[in-house]
Amino acid sequence: MPVSTAQKAYAQYKNNKVMGASGPELTLMLYDGAIKFLNIADMAIEKHDVPKAHENIMKTERIIDYLRNTLDMKYAVAQDFENMYSYIGRRLVEANISKDRDIIAEVNKHMHAIRDNWVEVMRANNIVVKDA
Repeated sequence: MPVSTAQKAYAQYKNNKVMGASGPELTLMLYDGAIKFLNIADMAIEKHDVPKAHENIMKTERIIDYLRNTLDMKYAVAQDFENMYSYIGRRLVEANISKDRDIIAEVNKHMHAIRDNWVEVMRANNIVVKDA
């Protein structure tokens, strides 16, 4: 199926948004993406759409892996994030194996808390938070 002009324009907009974002904004985008994919996975599990649930849990896992791999361990707080991301990663594997909505809800709750704290850190450092 050919890509429409509107689809091309939206893809370019999204690319520009990412390319123009600061490090803290990119991190916020990753948190937002993880939450979005968890919500999609939850709906897919509810509808018994196993492939879609799997795909979106895996997208969330890749985001968590990326966040873990970009931690700068020379800062003490990085170990706290490592522990948190490691736990979330394990729970995502469990959720994907069992397609358990309760685990998805737990991880989603954690991701919202992390995201909300990140927004507060951004604001405390005078970083403009768009769409938050």
